[in-house]
Amino acid sequence: MVSLKAICFALAAYLTISEAKPLTQRDTLNFDYNGQKVRGVNLGGWFVLEPWITPSLFQPWANGGGVVDEYTFTAALGPTAAQNQLTQHWASWITEADFKEIASFGLNHVRIPIGYWALNPLAGDPYVQGQLPFLDNAIKWARNAGLKVMLDLHGAPGSQNGFDNSGKYGSINWQSGDNVKNTLIAIQNLAARYKGDMDVVTSIELLNEPANWGNDMSQVKQFYYDGWGNVRDSNSEVAVVIHDAFLDVQSYWNGFMNQASGVNHVILDTHIYQIFSQGEVAMKPCAHVQTACAAGPKVSGTDKWTIIGEWTGAQTDCAKWLNGLGKGARYDGTLPASSQGYYGDCQTKYQGTVDGLLQVDKVNLEYYVEAQLDAYEQHTGWIFWAWKTESAPEWHFQNLTRAGLIPQPLTSRKHPGQCQTSACMIPGN
Repeated sequence: MVSLKAICFALAAYLTISEAKPLTQRDTLNFDYNGQKVRGVNLGGWFVLEPWITPSLFQPWANGGGVVDEYTFTAALGPTAAQNQLTQHWASWITEADFKEIASFGLNHVRIPIGYWALNPLAGDPYVQGQLPFLDNAIKWARNAGLKVMLDLHGAPGSQNGFDNSGKYGSINWQSGDNVKNTLIAIQNLAARYKGDMDVVTSIELLNEPANWGNDMSQVKQFYYDGWGNVRDSNSEVAVVIHDAFLDVQSYWNGFMNQASGVNHVILDTHIYQIFSQGEVAMKPCAHVQTACAAGPKVSGTDKWTIIGEWTGAQTDCAKWLNGLGKGARYDGTLPASSQGYYGDCQTKYQGTVDGLLQVDKVNLEYYVEAQLDAYEQHTGWIFWAWKTESAPEWHFQNLTRAGLIPQPLTSRKHPGQCQTSACMIPGN
């Protein structure tokens, strides 16, 4: 639990932001977030299941049965079968070979999502435990490979957003009962476990994607201060990451938890996808590039370190089950209640390999990725979602890089200057 001292300090900071004096940052982080760019990948689908990342695990319920997330997955299997399946998955989905290849691509960070149930299991939940020894291995592998780790609390009790990637799809009940308190305990347990690994664990994200539409934002902000205090109880030499809750990184978040507010080493995390609305999937490739480029000045105008902690090469929502198990896509008009048109055939983008993508899709993706790299490095950096998937090629950083669609080195460009012109540089557009 958060200490009384931390609560008092955090509450005072929150209530007197305009009067607080900046802290001198005497502590040294083991990554220079001022002078170096974060270039990373998310190890999605490892410790928090998502049906679209590993559809093979959810295939028995492809035609129904009520399993849509890790909560219902473990409930349906029962503790013994769930433990067996997930232990095998944790041992095989990501290995030390992945960390070595990540480093070989010039990346310097991995973001590792973890659920509260691994850190502070609650009575009545069907989730199983056993993730932490594998996470311990990940820290060792990162150290051996020269990578830094951002630990990301991806799921909170009650669900902070109702998404399947929070562990439990459906209603948002995070701020009910003792859920926030139990989230803070999970954060404290996470920070305490790895307080001796700050040479590798350089940042801890308090909560992934709390939904502003389903939560009281004043309580979210107080949670951020209390969570910051919980991390600081264990270690001063780690950055604390807060998510933007899908609110404007400048107009809403400038002035909050910056140096003047009395806290230190805070990173703002924003996630940029151009696929989860009808208007976005209707956009042409050049419009996607222009939108990506416009994000550069936006993130560079924030008053704290800011990363794009999730983004993708996909310009459609075609990937199998991306919108939920058994659900279709806006792009081809197969997502009930959300599809208002038809913009193309999902074809090889639904399920397949990078090599199997249509040539036109490869070209569009290559330009789009380079534009995003140019834009997102205008501030602290970026972390791509995801390192690998079973069958969603536009989201598979490993294979996109192997295929030459993501530049090597990461600073090289086949198509330079996209964000310095209003002209469309993509052939055929």
